[in-house]
Amino acid sequence: MSQSKHTEARELMCSGALLFFSHGQQNSAADLSMLVLESLEKAEVEVADELLENLAKLFSLMDPNSPERVAFVSRALKWSSGGSGKLGHPRLHQLLALTLWKEQNYCESRYHFLHSADGEGCAHMLVEYSTSRGFRSEVDMFVAQAVLQFLCLKNKNSASVVFTTYTQKHPSIENGPPFVQPLLNFIWFLLLAVDGGKLTVFTVLCEQYQPSLRRDPMYNEYLDRIGQLFFGVPPKQTSSYGGLLDCLPQRQPRFPSRQPCTGFQFLRVLARVCCCLCLSSGCEGLTVALIHIALTIVRCWRKETQLIVVC
Repeated sequence: MSQSKHTEARELMCSGALLFFSHGQQNSAADLSMLVLESLEKAEVEVADELLENLAKLFSLMDPNSPERVAFVSRALKWSSGGSGKLGHPRLHQLLALTLWKEQNYCESRYHFLHSADGEGCAHMLVEYSTSRGFRSEVDMFVAQAVLQFLCLKNKNSASVVFTTYTQKHPSIENGPPFVQPLLNFIWFLLLAVDGGKLTVFTVLCEQYQPSLRRDPMYNEYLDRIGQLFFGVPPKQTSSYGGLLDCLPQRQPRFPSRQPCTGFQFLRVLARVCCCLCLSSGCEGLTVALIHIALTIVRCWRKETQLIVVC
């Protein structure tokens, strides 16, 4: 069949599927939707935004609990990858994430946002997820996991965007840095360290924030991978948690991780990071920036004695 015939047949099947959906004929609509995908596969059609939007539209109309929907999205993502072996086109992931967000299926939406390039959309979804389903004590964990997973996927830009947007928009997070939540301070430092690529800085951060990192055992797994991708840490040799993090001192924190302190802890970590950068070549600009931030914090601190920082 010629390319034009494939296109004509595909448009007819897509229109038919939409008509069936509008009349509540889920099974017939799902069958036609699968035929649309089959046409795309057989004709080896190149990925285009219009096609991705059509597939996302069909997906949005399917019964969320139907097995046909699962089969459809799996096949659609495989086609959108163009045989590259990747996990699907970022634009299709974004469209799927937005649909699932509207359905309040936050877990699935989060997965697709991670494989898109929409860090801002992901942040807004996580704010809603946290405020509607999460505990107030876990507001930092929602964004920390997302940032770490974005970094594991080597998506530094989205990791930075999701962190900045989330911390600015979440009603339970005060303006920072520094933040009241120590885990947020760690993530902020980590994003700076990733840009510098200095292993000494990464090691200091993981050591200083061990009390916060123990809140979720998966953090160690993510950080091992991040260490390999951005700091030249060799892959771990065993299947247990560890790698670089297994080598860190497991001493008890001087200050309990959930109790506020005077803010010197944040500055202490900042000072250690600056020292590490000063000992490394080519990081003068970042070092000066960090010192400037530290001085600004101290000035604000002196003016507003009620400022409390946890680190």
